[in-house]
Amino acid sequence: MAEGLAQGLEALAADMTAWRRDLHAHPETAFEEQRTSDFVAGKLASFGLEVHRGLAGTGVVAVLRNGDGPAVAFRADMDALHIAEETNLPHASRHPGRMHACGHDGHTAMLLGAARYLTETPVFQGTIVFVFQPAEENEGGGRVMVEDGLFDRFPVDQVFGLHNWPGLPVGRIALRPGPIMAAYDVFELTLTGRGTHAAMPHLGTDTILAGTQIVNAWQTIPSRSVHPVDSAVVSVTQFHAGDTWNVLPATAILRGTVRTFRAEVQDMVERRMGELARAIGTGFGVEADLRYERRYPATVNTAESTDLARRAAALVVGESGLDLDPMPSMGAEDFAFMLQKRPGCYIWLGAGPSDGGRNLHSPHYDFNDDILPIGVSYWVRLAQTVLPPAA
Repeated sequence: MAEGLAQGLEALAADMTAWRRDLHAHPETAFEEQRTSDFVAGKLASFGLEVHRGLAGTGVVAVLRNGDGPAVAFRADMDALHIAEETNLPHASRHPGRMHACGHDGHTAMLLGAARYLTETPVFQGTIVFVFQPAEENEGGGRVMVEDGLFDRFPVDQVFGLHNWPGLPVGRIALRPGPIMAAYDVFELTLTGRGTHAAMPHLGTDTILAGTQIVNAWQTIPSRSVHPVDSAVVSVTQFHAGDTWNVLPATAILRGTVRTFRAEVQDMVERRMGELARAIGTGFGVEADLRYERRYPATVNTAESTDLARRAAALVVGESGLDLDPMPSMGAEDFAFMLQKRPGCYIWLGAGPSDGGRNLHSPHYDFNDDILPIGVSYWVRLAQTVLPPAA
């Protein structure tokens, strides 16, 4: 198996790199991944797989059956971001204002490589469902695929995903049971008062002053309302008010995001944000209306699936290459919706140094093609670990 896998990956590496760079040059954002979907579906069909399209609009699902046995899903995300690329690479984005700045091009190429290898070398007995998901960035394509009947049409026992991770050395894989990525919520607070001349503040109610006090008060929620061993982040990222120098505006709008790991903490943070905003608004004579939207739940790995992923990862990078207790990230992942429906595990695949602006969501980011064979090896070893060996 090991020798055959190495030989197969050598043949695959150049193709995967070409696929990845083609996808990178043609980035498409949430639910607009039409070319990407065509590309993926065409490759999967050329491998001889059963291909299904239309879930979440541009989603692609391929099924590989090899006898009776359990069924497992492997997932990759396909969408890009609204970022203007600044890499100046030969394969840089040809679509102004859009960029594969999170490595979904690499995730797609790796899963395509795994689909081809496993089709040609079925080392398992059972069924693998390859899920190519649109709209991971902000728009919840994973949720839409589940709502569109992903696991009803393609029943599986477990589901697995991965993400490249700059800052984690190449040749290392990080995973843990329990929460690994945070829940992602957004909020919008509208403050309504009485506008007035800036030289006559006593004739109005100051929405800007009320807003600044609310921002400060919200920062006491993680430090004074959340249990010290739990985690929460409340970040105000927008403050819109007024459009001239000498008017205190009648309205102000604050927007931002909240990150938590536990549902109980999430509930409490939402409640306290509303209580504080309304109380402070009342004290300043300002009406406070909070709209709070829960986007992604926390990404929570199940213990049994994580153990299977650990065993597969060890076959690829060795026990010394595993980080079994990484600090969870306050970033979010809509793979969480799939984990709410099926047991599974989400891992981080080391992508090398993140200096020089090579972080996720940076205009200078580019996926590290050197890790494509590592990712395929993981998928193949995972199939071998989770499913019975071929008869």
